[in-house]
Amino acid sequence: MKLVWKLLRQHISIPQFVGFFFANLVGVAIILLGVQFYIDYKTLDNGDSFMKADYLIVNKKIGALSGLTGKNNTFSSAEIEELNNEDFVERIGAFTPSSFNVKARFDVEGFVNFSTEMFFESVPDEFVDVKSDAWNYVEGDDEIPIILPKNYLDLYNFGYAQGKGLPKLSEGILGAMRLKILIGSNDETREFWGRIVGFSSRLNTILVPETFMQWANEEYMNPNAVKNPTRLIVEVENPADERIVTYLQENGYETDEDKLDASKTTFVLRLIVSIVMGVGFVISILSFYILMLSIFLLVQKNSMKLENLLLLGYSPAKVSFPYQVMAISLNVLVLILAVAIMLIVRTIYIDCLGYVFPDIDVQGVFPALLVGTLLLVIVSVIHFMVIRNKVISLWKRKE
Repeated sequence: MKLVWKLLRQHISIPQFVGFFFANLVGVAIILLGVQFYIDYKTLDNGDSFMKADYLIVNKKIGALSGLTGKNNTFSSAEIEELNNEDFVERIGAFTPSSFNVKARFDVEGFVNFSTEMFFESVPDEFVDVKSDAWNYVEGDDEIPIILPKNYLDLYNFGYAQGKGLPKLSEGILGAMRLKILIGSNDETREFWGRIVGFSSRLNTILVPETFMQWANEEYMNPNAVKNPTRLIVEVENPADERIVTYLQENGYETDEDKLDASKTTFVLRLIVSIVMGVGFVISILSFYILMLSIFLLVQKNSMKLENLLLLGYSPAKVSFPYQVMAISLNVLVLILAVAIMLIVRTIYIDCLGYVFPDIDVQGVFPALLVGTLLLVIVSVIHFMVIRNKVISLWKRKE
């Protein structure tokens, strides 16, 4: 075995292997950072991060004379189907309004007790950005899960409570409180308890589960209530697509311009992250290939001497072993240093994100470690097989 190691040392090009090592290190580090950044940012803002899909809230324009002319601002089934058939639309959901009376009473000691008329809306569950085990309703339950817009809480804390000298409320405190809800028609009412299970950053409405809305609309429908949806939630692949603005203008639809601009920005950010990860992947593939080619050429240079070793009785496995150890050792060292770089950079960007998201609760680094380990295993197996097959081909040729 010492003879093989001596042969190996004679033809090693140190600059060549150093170049491979750093190219491989950069590629793997970029991939691990991309994976870890995706995992970390996905947890921000209650899961509504820029890595998620883009959603637009679409409604018909309301003109100055809409109420006088009796113009209908609801969406018909044909209009929804037409919009859904557009190429830029991934999927579409309708806001279902409550067609019954809703009153809420909030009685908590130390706060201003109030009672108010309100409304409910629902959307298909796949469009709800708040994940909660309590987000369900079974007919007969006396408790209704409710999701409020996050800006409602901000308006209370920094507007109403500030001016009235009232204590500010956190999401956790409100989640522990219950509202007394009265729903029904003019002839019949029923009392429920409402529990706030989350706050939405995407949907600016008071949400209840779609199962509750369907049941309550059938049970307490107001004959004068609007039955067709007045708003749609549309998932688009690319919010920067010019066809979106053109289609909305041609059909008299509108959406929140600020959210459309924000969606365009997040699309660009996702594209940049994808490009960076792609570049890292390409660099890694090229560096892996360079290593494989370097070892292959090293074996080729020593082919005559390796054939002599095989004739002396060395098995192909023993002759291949030093080359395989060298390749796997370099791969392991690259992974260790890439993980170290990833952890250092992650510490820096987590501190920066902490200024913007004080309540940030990031995940661990296991997904990135798993990806790195899989890359190590796959590349090492490829190198192992290439070296083994080359030595076996020399052995068979001598036979």
